Amino acid sequence: MTVLALSLSLVLLVLAAALRFAGASLVWTPRAEALRDAAEGDRGAATAATLLEDRASLQPSLGVVHAAVLVAAAIPATWAVAALVSGWGLLFSLIGLGVLLVLVGDTLPRSWGRSRPRQPAYRFAALLQFAVRLGERTTELLQEDDGEDEDDDEDEDEQDQEEILLISSVLEFTDAIVREVMVPRTDMVTIPAGFDSDAALDVVIAEGRSRIPVTGESLDDIVGVLYARDLLTLFDSGGEPRPVSDLMRQASFVPETKRVSELLRELQADKVHLAIVVDEFGGTAGLVTIEDLLEELVGEIVDEYDVEEPMVTPLGGGEYLVDARLPIDDLGELLGAELPDEDWDTVGGLLLGLAGRVPREGERFDYRDAVLVAERVQGRRVSQVRVLGR
Repeated sequence: MTVLALSLSLVLLVLAAALRFAGASLVWTPRAEALRDAAEGDRGAATAATLLEDRASLQPSLGVVHAAVLVAAAIPATWAVAALVSGWGLLFSLIGLGVLLVLVGDTLPRSWGRSRPRQPAYRFAALLQFAVRLGERTTELLQEDDGEDEDDDEDEDEQDQEEILLISSVLEFTDAIVREVMVPRTDMVTIPAGFDSDAALDVVIAEGRSRIPVTGESLDDIVGVLYARDLLTLFDSGGEPRPVSDLMRQASFVPETKRVSELLRELQADKVHLAIVVDEFGGTAGLVTIEDLLEELVGEIVDEYDVEEPMVTPLGGGEYLVDARLPIDDLGELLGAELPDEDWDTVGGLLLGLAGRVPREGERFDYRDAVLVAERVQGRRVSQVRVLGR
């Protein structure tokens, strides 16, 4: 019986130490980091983030449970010591037992947990969640009926999911490069440097652009950027038409492999709203605006003048009409399949890769679990693709 009592005491002491270690780690974990880790798929991080919503109740709830487990560990240990030792030896043994229980079950685990936030809390997340709930019931901190508790839990879960999605979008924004968000050169609206201000104003009004790149000999020769504001100022002053080259401002150039998070900071610092994207050979790959960068973070921004065209149009029967600019990852989600995006960023790029040339309209290509049809081809560019699931 003595051995059994000591074994039970040891198990409870280990449990108390684990609770104190994980609890201290949890309390010293910033909730923002727990949400970020949850977005990255770290197991237990979402549970830790939920517990950290009510940080003030963590220590009382965990403290009650920890104290109960520590007392439970002391009872069989004290009985076993009393059965083995007597007299002054019993006194010193009980003092030593008390010191051992406090050190092993409380002081040392607390110190280790404080120096190791996040990971220990994630590993013991299930244990912590159970202990917090038990502690809350024991101390009667929450006096709500079961129905209200369930509603609150559902609301908290929804809030956590929204925050995790936001953190995920921030992480994706951090990893994205300019090539993934830019307007490709085939969709760029430009003005030749030889235009005068009247002709340029007609283009601005027709295209609804506030800033338009100015080209020299070709699209690969961007010599500046024309601001609609400068045109309107000239028009309002009643001045004579002037060459675009006299009104344009200096263009900013960025490589297509630059991270969008870095570019956004640079554009904000330089107070520039549009940059020309160049490829590795110095040619024009496209353009990017601050709006493009923000849309990567918060989603599509549509104003009262934008004509929103859907990227995906269901046609029925598992068939879709998609914009060729649709990212490969989005096509994979649409088909419920994982598609490689190392060689292609968009569906149009995938189609060009499969064909090895500019495909003809109506040409079909089999790819894994789908059939891709070049629905619309404009010059050397695929603009629409019909996707048929198998």
